[in-house]
Amino acid sequence: MNWMGWTAAGMGLLVAAGVGLAAFGSSRWASATQVQMALLEAARLPAPAGRYDAREIAGLPAPVQRYFRAALKDGQPLIAAATFGLAGTINMSDSGGERWMPFTSTQRAVTHRPGFLWNGRVTMLPGIAAHVHDSYIAGVGRLHAAMLGLFTVAQVQGDGEIARGELMRYFAEMAWYPTALLPSAGVRWEAVDDHSAHATLVDGPIGLTLLFRFDEAGLIASVHADARGSGVGKDMVMLPWDCSVSDYHLHHGMMVPTRGTASKGGMPYFVGDLTSLVYEFNAQGE
Repeated sequence: MNWMGWTAAGMGLLVAAGVGLAAFGSSRWASATQVQMALLEAARLPAPAGRYDAREIAGLPAPVQRYFRAALKDGQPLIAAATFGLAGTINMSDSGGERWMPFTSTQRAVTHRPGFLWNGRVTMLPGIAAHVHDSYIAGVGRLHAAMLGLFTVAQVQGDGEIARGELMRYFAEMAWYPTALLPSAGVRWEAVDDHSAHATLVDGPIGLTLLFRFDEAGLIASVHADARGSGVGKDMVMLPWDCSVSDYHLHHGMMVPTRGTASKGGMPYFVGDLTSLVYEFNAQGE
């Protein structure tokens, strides 16, 4: 066998080893995902039964009233949980450059107690993927990324700014589970102007106030935070953070966005399109 034959055989062995390693890593990651999902479900609290009563929005700021009239119908079952798929691209550069990589993901969000688990798969090279958990569970924020699901490249967990940042993500994504934005679900609204309002959410010791902006149709266009923790190397810096949503469609009687984008410090880093959406409604509200 000449050198080309040996090279081809060697590459074949490397590819086979890589495939086997990737399969093993995916299996281990799936087990870890089940553990995190069990923690999310264990932290849930009994959700109040019932349906949306349009009378509860009386007295809210005008743009917020328009939003609920556009997004919900009277008698809408209240959402207890949402499971949705997203696919798109993530900018993996941490130096302000452009290094966009494709991803697919599933996410589970529960509304009582607020929490979510995002399970993403980012393709770094053909056949090589990073698996990512991003979550807020029982007041604890967590980010864990591992190449092939085996080799950890990033891991942070805790309360404080880590938890605040993850709860902020949950709050900004409520357009996908809009009954969680109702005053009866614990959100307090305050007027800013005719097209925006501040919304406040409290979970345990964490209180957040974000700026919601609404489009001409009355639907949520973007959510802004003056500062959200962002990892830069081994450090965390506070940067302005924006989440925009668009391309609304009717799902289970509610108007929800099918595209979401996020940016930090004015630099976009996430673009995702909805690929699936399943709701779990509160008891007696179905």
